Amino acid sequence: MPIKTLAAALALAASLAPGLALAQGCSHDRQANISCAQGQSWDATLMKCVPVNS
Repeated sequence: MPIKTLAAALALAASLAPGLALAQGCSHDRQANISCAQGQSWDATLMKCVPVNS
């Protein structure tokens, strides 16, 4: 394979890579479903499960 053809193929692949990555979209609008063990609840401030005080 001539060097110019290889360079052109690499340039094409490099130019398409960001577009293909963005095509997957982002998950900023999604929220994870957090589940804690029984007797605990999720504390958004501490970002962890904490015991429930009854």
